[in-house]
Amino acid sequence: MGEEMAAVAIAFVFSLFFYLLLTAGTGSILLWSKAELVVAVLFSAVVAVVAGKIYKGLGIRPSAKLLNPLRWLLLLIYAIGPLFFQMAKANLEVAYRVITGNIKPGIVKISPGLKTGLARTVLANSITLTPGTLTIDVDRKGNFYVHWIYVRDKKPKPGEICGSFAKWARLIGG
Repeated sequence: MGEEMAAVAIAFVFSLFFYLLLTAGTGSILLWSKAELVVAVLFSAVVAVVAGKIYKGLGIRPSAKLLNPLRWLLLLIYAIGPLFFQMAKANLEVAYRVITGNIKPGIVKISPGLKTGLARTVLANSITLTPGTLTIDVDRKGNFYVHWIYVRDKKPKPGEICGSFAKWARLIGG
């Protein structure tokens, strides 16, 4: 029962945070009105209860590590810095490949050595958000199968596909 409550609490905190982030500037108490704060709490409670039931049904056990503010700071730094830079660079490369027709698509396997589900999720989403790459699957051993717009090598090193993403995913996800 303790894990289920932790899952509900984590879902509540995330839901409340994002609701308040998306509605900032709507009122007079700090950045929200009284009504907005009440709706935020009620909405987050409903989302948390539903998420808790979904987690339980799927056998997912969210970690309390997700509430660590240092992880959120690292994630913010990562999103503003390395992820944004790689996405911009990849956009230019994809545009070049589309204009010139110089593509050699394929699916490759990389083994970044990530141990936690959170780290794997951060990396998988980072790869998928970057134009020209798409995470197809992650197996139980932690191998990633990635569709790549221009396969240079059938057995690439993780850095060739995702740059420093794996290092950042390890920092954020433990």
